[in-house]
Amino acid sequence: MTDSEFLSWLKRGGRYAVLVEVDTSTTRYLSTVAYTTLPTDTPANRAYSPVVAGGVALSETLPLDGSATLSVGDIAINNQEGYLDSWFSDIWVNRPIRVYVGDVSWPRSDFRLIFDGIVSDLGASSAELLVIKIRDKLQRLNTPVTDTQLGGSTSNSDRLIPVCLGEVHNVSPLLVDPAVHEYQVHGGAIERIIEVRADGVPRTITETLGAGKFRLTAAPVGTITASVQGATPYTNTVAGIVQKLATGYGTPSERLTSGDLDSAQLASFNTAHPQPVGVYLSDRANVLAVCQELAASVGAQVSMSRLGKLRLLKIALPASGTSTDIKPQDYEAQSLEIVSRPTVIAGQKLGFCKNWTVQESVDTGIPSEHKELFAREWLTAVARDSTVAANYRLYAEPEQTDTLLLKSTDAQAEATRRLNLWKVPRTVYRLVGFSNLLLLELGQPVTLYGNRFDLASGKSGQVISLESDWIGRRVTVEVLV
Repeated sequence: MTDSEFLSWLKRGGRYAVLVEVDTSTTRYLSTVAYTTLPTDTPANRAYSPVVAGGVALSETLPLDGSATLSVGDIAINNQEGYLDSWFSDIWVNRPIRVYVGDVSWPRSDFRLIFDGIVSDLGASSAELLVIKIRDKLQRLNTPVTDTQLGGSTSNSDRLIPVCLGEVHNVSPLLVDPAVHEYQVHGGAIERIIEVRADGVPRTITETLGAGKFRLTAAPVGTITASVQGATPYTNTVAGIVQKLATGYGTPSERLTSGDLDSAQLASFNTAHPQPVGVYLSDRANVLAVCQELAASVGAQVSMSRLGKLRLLKIALPASGTSTDIKPQDYEAQSLEIVSRPTVIAGQKLGFCKNWTVQESVDTGIPSEHKELFAREWLTAVARDSTVAANYRLYAEPEQTDTLLLKSTDAQAEATRRLNLWKVPRTVYRLVGFSNLLLLELGQPVTLYGNRFDLASGKSGQVISLESDWIGRRVTVEVLV
């Protein structure tokens, strides 16, 4: 069934049904009305229990501050006289859940998947109403990147083996064998060790790239640091490293698979954002937090589609893609309102090319300008607009935002892009849309029309929030213009 056919059915109405499938120890098949699959369906003659009372709603947000946000929602379940109390004996936390919408006259294969995520928990809002709390699959990335310790009998035995992704400069490697001066920068094969230094002075090494290790050819003197191109297959872009983290690190049972990735969207993002980045994790870190730090370096956010596919979305005006018109006939009368007016800025300052080991007192005979670099954690790129500063009386130095970008040209371009986005007044509008807007997606470009707020001729915008009510067939939409 095509999108247009599905939307046509939503508009004209029918014998509406929502199906919910939850993979607890015993898979639960639930629905808003009685529904049984056809003998020709797979599986055949599957009965869905009509206990879903309402609340099949999902909230999705693309925050303007760039922070990662999990999509959340609740599904209300009738529990009159406590006949479902036994469900609390099941394990619901982190169990897969899928929600479908369709007509009771349709075969099961024609139902439209509207959410693919996980259960946060099972609760109760009253004595007669259970609540299945749902989250998107980003929750699965809320785990430590690694818990693999070095082991052995050295003083570093309880230290985590580092994880090195992309290109990093001046990191502190882990000493793994003092007897032979052996160090490790990654728990596996790496692309290249660019150089190793002791108190800023280059040192000769013997490298074992397949194990992420190297040995000094002479006894170490001073602080040992290394510049490295990390894990193989080597990638140093935001999209490439995020995919590597999401599918290859964290708790094995919670890692995403290739089927959980929006491959086409990520490939397009990778083409548009080839800026080199890198991250070095020598202590405990969270997969989702690191993914978000990488994405934020180019002004993007890690997000899950309603269908459970990992994406990288970016606040940008104009947004990329084909715009969808939102006109007054598409939303409830009088529902259009102004939600907020983001702060205008006159400058943007970004930190880049992180020095992973700050050395404020290097006493070796290296040039003084090199010593200054070793003492600085970040290089910075600044973009300013003096006219905006004067008009809005914004004279303060912009606060620094750190990124994992490596190149000055990339950092300067990103600082300028952010300045251009926010140096003009922006407005966030909210409206309650009819069923034809239920298929809108976060980050999607739209043209918003209205009878108020100078929107008669339409203004280009981007969807930044969706609250979808699939039972009431309404969606609350927020648009940044």
